[in-house]
Parts: sequence; C-alpha cells; structure tokens
Amino acid sequence: MNSTTRTAVARTSGLAATAAVVGLALAGCSDSDSGDSADSSTSGTTGTTEHADYKNGEYTATGTYNSPGGLQKVGVTVTLDNNVVTALDLNHSYAKGTSATFQDKFASGIDALVVGKNIDDLDVSKVAGSSLTSAGFNEAIDEIKSQALS
Repeated sequence: MNSTTRTAVARTSGLAATAAVVGLALAGCSDSDSGDSADSSTSGTTGTTEHADYKNGEYTATGTYNSPGGLQKVGVTVTLDNNVVTALDLNHSYAKGTSATFQDKFASGIDALVVGKNIDDLDVSKVAGSSLTSAGFNEAIDEIKSQALS
C-alpha cells in the first residue's frame, strides 16, 4: 500500500469511528418529558430469549420513584399465568397533586403495554405522558418477579 492509500484508509477508519461514537451518543438522547405528551411507549423486550419460570398467581408490590414533589409510591398487582401477565391493577392512591394526575394518565395506558406480555419482557418507559411513574412501576415488577420465583 502506498502512503496515499494508507492516508485514505486512516481517514475512512477515523470517520467511521467518529460516526459510531456520535451514533451511540445520540441513541442515549431523548426528548425531555414535558408531561403533556399523549404518547405511550415501552422499550419492549429485554433482548433475551431465556425467561425465568415464575409461579402462577396474584402478586402485589409497591414501587417508589422521585418526582419534583418528592418521593412517590405506586402499588402494582399482577396476575401471572405461565409467566404471562393476565391482569394488572394499579393502586395510585398514594399520590397527591400533580403526581396523582400523572399516575392517573399512566394507569389509563399501562394495560395495553403489559397485559398479555411475558413478565420478563416488561420494561416500561413512558406511558401517556408520564415518564417518572414508570420507574416505580418497574421497581414493583422487579419485586413481583422475586416473589413469584420463591
């Protein structure tokens, strides 16, 4: 390879590496949650094909998360049948004020994202404009998985 070819290869490799770094940085970015969005989203599957074997039954846990109004709680009850969530109930009576409003929005859209799904595939991010409630919900789901394994 002559020096001109080596220089071109080095430039191409450098550009590819820069593009990869920029792509990774952008993949972690998202719009900030203004709270008025009507979008519902979940990150879907965790990318694993292997699932734990959970006992059938009804399980309840309470998850917590921080909001501008302080520490919040959300109660989650799920019914599992062959690792699939067949029923979901949220207890969002703990929240007051703005947090109660966002938990109400969250409750209005969460069933469609959870019921009928394998519990190991759940990783809820933003539901009906509420992105903070999902942290408490995911914490409760992790606790429920622990309960269902025992």
